[in-house]
Amino acid sequence: MDNKELLTEVEKVANLWLTGNFDADTKAEVKAMMDNPDKTELIDAFYRTLEFGTGGLRGIMGAGTNRMNKYVVGMATQGFANYINKAFKGRKGVSVVVGHDCRNNSRLFAETVANIFSANGIKVFLFEGLRPTPEISFAIRQLGCQAGVNITASHNPKEYNGYKAYWEDGAQVLAPHDTGIIDEVNKVKVEDVKFEPNKDLIQIIGGELDYDYMVAVKEAMVDQDVILRQKDLNIVYSPLHGTGRVIIPMCLRSWGFQNIHVVPEQMVIDGNFPTVKSPNPENSEAMTMGMNLGTKVNADLVIASDPDADRLAIVCRDDKGQWVIINGNQTCMMFCYYIITNMKKLGKLKGNEFLVKTIVTSELIREIADRNKVRLYDEYTGFKWIAYRIRELEGKEKYIGGGEESFGFLPYDKVRDKDSPASICLICEIAAWAKDNGMTLYELLMKIYLEYGFQKEKAVSVVKPGKSGADEIKAMMEQFRQNPPKQMAGSPVVTVKDFKTLRQVVNGKESDIVMPDKSNVLQYFTADGTKVSVRPSGTEPKIKFYFEAKASMKSAADYAAADAEADKKIAQALKDMGVA
Repeated sequence: MDNKELLTEVEKVANLWLTGNFDADTKAEVKAMMDNPDKTELIDAFYRTLEFGTGGLRGIMGAGTNRMNKYVVGMATQGFANYINKAFKGRKGVSVVVGHDCRNNSRLFAETVANIFSANGIKVFLFEGLRPTPEISFAIRQLGCQAGVNITASHNPKEYNGYKAYWEDGAQVLAPHDTGIIDEVNKVKVEDVKFEPNKDLIQIIGGELDYDYMVAVKEAMVDQDVILRQKDLNIVYSPLHGTGRVIIPMCLRSWGFQNIHVVPEQMVIDGNFPTVKSPNPENSEAMTMGMNLGTKVNADLVIASDPDADRLAIVCRDDKGQWVIINGNQTCMMFCYYIITNMKKLGKLKGNEFLVKTIVTSELIREIADRNKVRLYDEYTGFKWIAYRIRELEGKEKYIGGGEESFGFLPYDKVRDKDSPASICLICEIAAWAKDNGMTLYELLMKIYLEYGFQKEKAVSVVKPGKSGADEIKAMMEQFRQNPPKQMAGSPVVTVKDFKTLRQVVNGKESDIVMPDKSNVLQYFTADGTKVSVRPSGTEPKIKFYFEAKASMKSAADYAAADAEADKKIAQALKDMGVA
């Protein structure tokens, strides 16, 4: 389709919004785009329908089929409601939980969702105000609901909002429900949506669930005696304007921590995130205010949660006293190390415990697990797969922790998604334990590297926007699949894994990969331990590369040299993959 044909199709769809049953503000926004000589915004708003994928919806807010607005949210919810009513046909008292984050329009969208579910005969537990994503997951299980929706775009920029769909186990939906919901959503037109609520089926919830959730979070605690000895651990916390602002300080105090400082400017709920360029705790810029306060009060560590409080970031002082962010792989590694080490010390390891990580997360975690005879499961990217493994092993093996490289961890099983309140409490316990043993968090990290070996990880995203970008990403994946690299960073490739075909070649021998489903991911392992993973993003126009490289480190003084050695290997691997 050429540009002229595309514009004709776009204008045809936009005209339906001008003449259809849409509110005046929406029509005015569409008309302004139609009247603008520059049709770029109009095309982007209407060239496709925002896709309801396996994770729900995520997109820029505004009028149009390719935007997050109450009509697109409404069609998604109507389809979801249709699927729920089919899946639980004949069951009495079918119910859902609906929550939201701090973003602009989040309350409007959450109320829209609640109204539509109720109009379809489904009881709704609607949170009175913004709540963390993990609390939504907890509430679904606690209240015995069949599904749930959280309105959030996680750590995306302020222009975005999103829609996460959950099933009755408190996890984001997986097969067969994901494709079943998508099929129902794709059938719905705006005129099919039941916007008028049945108010008798909407129940507002709040503090009672907060209390129950806070009690559940304490189950992630490993050793309270450590906390009692170090109750004055000097903690700085920021919610980055988001949903952790009340519950995380409450949880920390319930664990016994008494010296908590909050970043006042970032305690203000604001969907414009005025104090940061992007509300992503993975970016050091978002942590600047926290680090400044940490310096002022001489804090032991600075922590933050992202706007929907599922991810966390940790900042501690290095050997020179400078603030450094502990990256996502290091965070996951530190959690797993501490949980195993101290459960073993306290006699809590019974032999049936297991950890979970995603396939793109550090292989150093496998070294820690294997050496301590704790089973480790590798799952696909996305916390729903960690939740899948927990569900599959429930009652058979004991889950003690799971995480991913993108700053998400879950240290207990009462929730089935990333959980920053529980993880933040646990990292403060770890900092207390380190202090109890004469170490900082940074020195603990060095101790782990010296005990289990040094490895560095780096993620690189190549952005390819639009349809042409999507085609290019598809071609890149096919090229890697048909012509895998023979060597990387000077070391021969000895293992190739293709999760789309569920086949692998290890030292020349081909065999099956056992996974719960297929996924468009490729992995390459070299003889010297270098690992490269490649996958298209499921939510953004990106192809992602994850690099890992080992290096020699015999003392803490070798850290900088080991880091530089690994960096050099990664840089060469980037070139070998044609990325650099």
